[in-house]
Amino acid sequence: MARTSSPSHKTRRRIDYRWLRSDGTPNFADHIHKAPGDMEFLAKKPVVSVTPTTPVAKAIEIMSDNYRSLIVASNDYLKGLLLATHIIDYLGGGEHYKIIVNKYSYNIYMAFNKENVEHIMEHKPIVAYVDEKLTDVLEKMVIYGIGLLPVVYHDNRVYGVVSEHDLIKYLRGIVKIGVEASKIMSSPVITINSGSTIKSAMEKIIGNGFRRLPVIEDDQVIGIVTAMDIVKFFDPRVLFKKIVSSDIREALNKTVDEIMSKELVTVHPNDDLSVVVNKMLDKNVSSALVVDDNMRLLGIITERDVLYALTVKEIK
Repeated sequence: MARTSSPSHKTRRRIDYRWLRSDGTPNFADHIHKAPGDMEFLAKKPVVSVTPTTPVAKAIEIMSDNYRSLIVASNDYLKGLLLATHIIDYLGGGEHYKIIVNKYSYNIYMAFNKENVEHIMEHKPIVAYVDEKLTDVLEKMVIYGIGLLPVVYHDNRVYGVVSEHDLIKYLRGIVKIGVEASKIMSSPVITINSGSTIKSAMEKIIGNGFRRLPVIEDDQVIGIVTAMDIVKFFDPRVLFKKIVSSDIREALNKTVDEIMSKELVTVHPNDDLSVVVNKMLDKNVSSALVVDDNMRLLGIITERDVLYALTVKEIK
């Protein structure tokens, strides 16, 4: 496996040890080793990018148009990576919120337009090189617990990006039949109540390293809040029509039922992996909720769970 940069942003590291061998490496199935294609073929391009001096407000606007991440580049050379979770960390979920508190005294207009993305982005993201093979990239995703890698030439010029979602679509035709949803789901699930504040949701997302929170009411799942839902809520083109003050705490105190999605992709614990994959890809979502007949939440299956289930040799 080629050399990689050192990870720097702790909020996005969540390694699921179910998929690792005793030596800490993934045990890929034979069909993955035989799968054709390197990153020159598999990477998505052109990429959506911003510069290090792009204001946070502009980055949020671009990301809100359904981009889960933005490459940060200067003259085509990679400088960093901006994820939805970095935005959430800054706007109230994590340590970077102190910038808004201490530097801008909670003033959301100044925090949006005076601060640049270079102060909140990941400066040394894990990368894939354009000549790396599928197994090299999968191993990085598994070991570092990350779902998206910039694809670069060896001189650090940006070529494209590759994500878990891209690889699931590529590997869709080799879905194992006979693997039940209950075997790959994560459980128990971190959830949130519908009346909780958006700030509480942001803190849970950053604190637990997840990108999504099922919303529970009366022991039933009624919605889901994702990192992208929160980013879209803070889109300046939308947000400033909903708040009257310049104090970010007005926005943070609104409740998650204002931004959650009620259109859920659900599966049952005995549904086949093929059903899970098809539902997620057909609806273009990053997770499926495993529920019983009464909509009680039993587990969650993310793109990461699906990707690992498609690629590892044995599912325990």
